[in-house]
Amino acid sequence: MSEIAIRALRGLDEMYPAVALQRVYWGDDVESVIPAHMLFSLANYGGHVLAAFDEDKLVGVLVGFLGTHMKESHRPAMANLQLVSKRMVVDPAYRSHGIGYRLKLAQRDMTVQQGIRLVTWTFDPLLATNAHLNLRKLAAICQEYAENYYGTSGAGGLATLGASDRLMVEWWVTNRRVEERLHGTRGNLTLSQYLEANAPIVNPAQRGGDGLLRPPQSLNELAGSFALVEIPLNYPDIMRQDPALAQAWRMHIRMVMQRLFAENFVVTDFLRDTHEGQDRAFYLFSFNIGFDFRLN
Repeated sequence: MSEIAIRALRGLDEMYPAVALQRVYWGDDVESVIPAHMLFSLANYGGHVLAAFDEDKLVGVLVGFLGTHMKESHRPAMANLQLVSKRMVVDPAYRSHGIGYRLKLAQRDMTVQQGIRLVTWTFDPLLATNAHLNLRKLAAICQEYAENYYGTSGAGGLATLGASDRLMVEWWVTNRRVEERLHGTRGNLTLSQYLEANAPIVNPAQRGGDGLLRPPQSLNELAGSFALVEIPLNYPDIMRQDPALAQAWRMHIRMVMQRLFAENFVVTDFLRDTHEGQDRAFYLFSFNIGFDFRLN
């Protein structure tokens, strides 16, 4: 693999390899693949179609479009302007090489140049790899849990086992904490440091005889400004091996996260660390005392 180059796509002919790469992950379902003519329009009217290349081979694509926040639809559109990051796909042979991270950094650069402060997207809260990129590496936050955001039918691969729950990501690209995380000047606390500060693991999982993590029967009480929520590192494997357990995890995480959001907690980080001698994964929830993520 040569050095990967990142650049924006503009021409219609450039979009066809981006469509082909989408099919590697999403297949030929018409609901799942953004067609070339739409990519072309997005790229030439304020949206982003960013691509990663290994020499002449397109190995990654990231698509975003301009949007507004509808929760405050009474405000002028300019006041609610954001970049909605809709699709990122990396060739399976090139994953775990930081390509997704570099595509997101290029998206941030374009967003800042356009004078936009907020990039939003969604992801499945049970996918640890996505959580690590979005929260730990990019310093995004989540303040909302959307139950069955894309419905329950499984159309287009967006729902699995009858559910499509999503965390709503906010990436305030000019925020100080984002700048510090991206430039390595922000200290990242470890799991042991949070535990020493009495941050509770709300839902400490138990490993079954088959080696798969299981959600607990009861929850620990909240205490203080931080809370840790555990998810399995290998949820896709659980879906394949034990669909009933996967559904149990879905309902469990839905209940736990909705409870924490209702009590004014915000997702501010993701920790993957050794706990009790095993590789484990935890969301960090922080109590929001009026902190403005747009400005700080």
